[in-house]
Amino acid sequence: MSGKADLIVFNGRILTMTGARTPVQTAVAVADGEICAIGTDDDVFSMRMPTTTLVDAGGGSILPGFNENHMHLFFGATKLSHLNLSGVTGYEVLAKATKAFAAMHPDLPLISGVGVAYDVLGDGRKLDRHILDSILPERPILLAAPDFHAAWANSAALKQAGIFHGARLAPGNEIVMEPSGTASGELRENDAIKPVEALGGGRETLALHGIEPSPTPSERALDKAILRRGLDHCARLGITSIQNMDGNLYQAELLEELYREGHLSCRVRLPFSFVQSMDVASLEKADCMHQRYRSDWLRSGQVKLFMDGVPESWTALMHDDYADKPGWRGEPRFTEEGFNAVVREADRRGLQIAVHAIGDEAVHRVLNGFEAARHRNGARDSRHRVEHVDIALDDDVDRFARLGAIASFQPLHAPGHGLPSEPVLSRFGRNNWRRAYAWKRFRDAGVRMVFSSDWPVVSVDPLQSIHCAMTCPPLADDLPDNRQTLDQALAAYTCDAAYAEFTENRKGRLAVGYLADIAVLDRDITAVEPEAIAGMRCLATICGGHITHRDPAT
Repeated sequence: MSGKADLIVFNGRILTMTGARTPVQTAVAVADGEICAIGTDDDVFSMRMPTTTLVDAGGGSILPGFNENHMHLFFGATKLSHLNLSGVTGYEVLAKATKAFAAMHPDLPLISGVGVAYDVLGDGRKLDRHILDSILPERPILLAAPDFHAAWANSAALKQAGIFHGARLAPGNEIVMEPSGTASGELRENDAIKPVEALGGGRETLALHGIEPSPTPSERALDKAILRRGLDHCARLGITSIQNMDGNLYQAELLEELYREGHLSCRVRLPFSFVQSMDVASLEKADCMHQRYRSDWLRSGQVKLFMDGVPESWTALMHDDYADKPGWRGEPRFTEEGFNAVVREADRRGLQIAVHAIGDEAVHRVLNGFEAARHRNGARDSRHRVEHVDIALDDDVDRFARLGAIASFQPLHAPGHGLPSEPVLSRFGRNNWRRAYAWKRFRDAGVRMVFSSDWPVVSVDPLQSIHCAMTCPPLADDLPDNRQTLDQALAAYTCDAAYAEFTENRKGRLAVGYLADIAVLDRDITAVEPEAIAGMRCLATICGGHITHRDPAT
C-alpha cells in the first residue's frame, strides 16, 4: 500500500458490507475524507505519518457508519430535556415524577412529558384532564404518548390554549370531548396537540411542517443549538447519516450554518414537508430546496407526507373496521384525488416521495398514488418510500416489489418491544396479526427494505433496533417468524439505507473511494449472541474523516 493517511482505525474486525468474502482485515485508512486503504494493521500502518490520527478499535467491529433512515431531528432534540415517563405505570408513580419535574423547573410555562403509555394508570382507567388536574391543577401540563400522535392535557393547559370547549380541526385530528361539551384532555394528532404545545414556546414542531417560521435572532440561535445537540446525540451512537422525515427551508438554513461553522456532525437528508393545507404549487419550494441542497453533507430532493395516524388513537386508516371499534376505520389525511395529484406532480419534478402510512388502507392508497404517478409520468428509478407499514394487505406486498417502492420499517415499533403491545394488538384484531410487522414476508417478496427508529418515538440507537429485528418473536406461536439475520439487519442500516437515498455508490460500505463514514463498536458484533447486541456501545464515530465521537478509553 502507498500513500499517506490522515487517520487510521486499527485492531478491529472489518465489516465492509460489500457482500464480498474477504480475507481477515483489521484496519482502515482515511485521507481527504475518503477511505484510501483497507487491510491488516501492518498493511495500513505503512501509510502512517507523524500527524496521522490513530483510533484503536480494541478488537471490536469496524463497520460503515449507521444511516438512520427515519427520524425527526429537531423534534427529537427538543425532547432530550423533557420529562421522560417511559416505563412509568400507576397513578402514584406518574404523580410523583410529574410533581418532581415541575418543582425542578418552576419557571417553565408548560410541563411537557414524553413516553406516556396509553395504559399508564394500569387499572383500566384512561388518562384525562381530571387525573392530571389532581396531580398539578394550576400549571399547564401536556403528556405525550410514545408515538406523539396522542397527548393528554390538564384543564389549565386546555383553557390557556383556547380549546377547553373544542375547536374545528382538519380530518384525522380530534379533541376528544366529554358529554358536557368540554374537552376530556385527550388530544389526537398534531392539529389538536399543537395549540397546547404553543404554550411552551412551540419550538418542538417548528420543523415538522413546510410552513416557514419567523424567528427572532435569539430564537434562531436557540434552534440551531437544539439541532446541534440532536446531531451530537446521534454521533455518539455511531450514526453518520440522517434521513430526516420533516423539513423546511428554515431547518435547512440552520443545518447549512452548522456545516459552515464545522458543527455538522452527521450528514443530513432533509425533505420538504407537504401538509394538508398546501396546494400542489407548494412543491415549487421542494424543487428549490432540491436545487440548493445537493452536497454530500446536506441534501434535499424529497417530499414527505402523511396519509394517516396511528392505531393506538384509532387514527391509522384501516381497510376494515377496527376490531375494538366497529364502524370505524380511521380518516385519511388526503382525499385520493388530492393525494394522487401531489404525488404525480412531485414525481414529475423528479422528487423522491416518502409517505407515513401505518394502516393497511393507508398503505394501499399510497401505492395507488405511486401507480398513478407512473401511469402519468412513465416509469423511472424513483425509489419512492412508504414509512412504517405496520400492517399491509397481502396483494400490496407484491405491489411494493413491482413498483420498486421501499418499505421503511421501525423494528422497535413491534408491540412489546420499543412500544407497548396494547392497545395496538386489540385495535388490529387477532385475525390480522399475521399481516402486521411482516418484515420477512416483504423481504421474501423481493421488496427493498430499510430499518430506522422514528426518533423520538423510540430510542435512536441503531444497535437497539438491530437487536429487536434479530430477536423479536412472532406475535403468537402460530404466526410467521419475522426475525432477521445479522447481515440483513446491518444492511438495512448501512448499504440498503444508502440505496434508499441514492448514495449507494458513495457510502454504506467500507471500500476504497467511499466516504470515510465509520462506526467502531466495543465488541465484534459477529461474535456476540443476538441478545447481547442491545448492550453494545459505540467507541468512536468518524464522519467524512472527522472524529465526531470518541470514547475517552480509545
